[in-house]
Amino acid sequence: MSIIFLAPPMNFTCASTQDDGFDNVCYANCTDYEYDRHVFQETIVSQWDLVCDKQWLKNLTQTIFMLGILVGNMMFGHLSDRFGRRNPFLAAVFLQLISGVTTAYSVNWYMFTTLRFFLAVATGGTMVTSFVLTMELIGAKYRDTVGIIYQIPFNLGHLTLPLFGYYLRDWSTFQLAISLPSVLFLSYYFLLPESPRWLLTANRSEEAVKIMEVAAKWNGRPTEGIASSTQKMVVDVGGKQDEHASFLDLFRTPKLRARTIAICFNWFVCGLCFFGVSQYMSHISGDIFANVAISASIQVPGTIMSVYLNRYLGRKVTLICANCVTGLSCLLIIVVPASGVSHLTLGCTGLWGLSVSFATVYLYAGELFPTVVRNSGVGLSSTVARIGSMIAPFVATLAHTSAWLPPLAFGIVPLIGAGLCFLLPDTRGRKLPDTLEEGEA
Repeated sequence: MSIIFLAPPMNFTCASTQDDGFDNVCYANCTDYEYDRHVFQETIVSQWDLVCDKQWLKNLTQTIFMLGILVGNMMFGHLSDRFGRRNPFLAAVFLQLISGVTTAYSVNWYMFTTLRFFLAVATGGTMVTSFVLTMELIGAKYRDTVGIIYQIPFNLGHLTLPLFGYYLRDWSTFQLAISLPSVLFLSYYFLLPESPRWLLTANRSEEAVKIMEVAAKWNGRPTEGIASSTQKMVVDVGGKQDEHASFLDLFRTPKLRARTIAICFNWFVCGLCFFGVSQYMSHISGDIFANVAISASIQVPGTIMSVYLNRYLGRKVTLICANCVTGLSCLLIIVVPASGVSHLTLGCTGLWGLSVSFATVYLYAGELFPTVVRNSGVGLSSTVARIGSMIAPFVATLAHTSAWLPPLAFGIVPLIGAGLCFLLPDTRGRKLPDTLEEGEA
């Protein structure tokens, strides 16, 4: 979402013309531009003249960033299924810090886009590994609540962007400021344990027992029966363990294949519509800081409300309803009179639905896929979401061709996702599947 303030709309004029003001007119032989710096002092648009015949590079930057998240989801999803959750997560955090800080010192568009790609790979890695680790450390009683609360830091991060953007009007300072907090994540080297569930599936039960005993002591619980109960769990699943499972196994059996396709499409809905609608709203008339802050603030109550919706309605009904709210809100943008207030209200309603959907699909995927391919499954799902995110900037800018095209696309796709939800079981309160056989049940 930082691209909103790295490359916001800026009025410009050709420096060689004698016209007063900023007419946003492109001239064939213009090589130098002047920009309206009333709102932003310097952006990647003004620094590298990403206007007129170079305007498409602004969208390409964001598309390549989303491609990086896609690569990170798949790469770190595979690595953490093979080598555990902890070490790939720590590697992703370190890469995120280094690439984020160095991006702020980019000297041209190519360097900026390349470094942002590596930043995105790291971000994709932290997303998939941290979520799966969280889901595997939490018991069934609190799994739905914690799985959804996991999304709130993302909402808060989105909410703080206009604050950073308001006080830091230069893109490089802004980029540096939002990257430095990653230093705090380095402390996880000392604080973060490996997933006991993954250790059990990797036949490393002794390490799992030690971690669970430490957790039990920390929580004031007895430790005497942990080793014996863990051994029983190993015996129960040992005869049916899939040692070399990969994400291709998600498509080998009919039920798991249908469920994988359905949940992946709903991730696509979230990726396309969340980032697309957010960028679409940044172009709505009015103050860009207020518009982004309002649209971001509506997501926090949406995420919190999704805790109760998932608890009492279940995953399937919640996702269907949230997708319908988003789809209908976006379609209404086409028919209501064009005004900043009405479109902002409907856009915020759509983003509220997406905040519920995003929290739900994360939780749904974490509960749907078996342990042996859970990271691969969540990584694949998130990868599909990034494909939607890669398309989103180009869909949002279709408004230059016809104003009704973006809301039409952002309206129809969630309704299709709602229909595909009928292929999914409701996983509320169920034991997490460990093997492919359990995932097919």
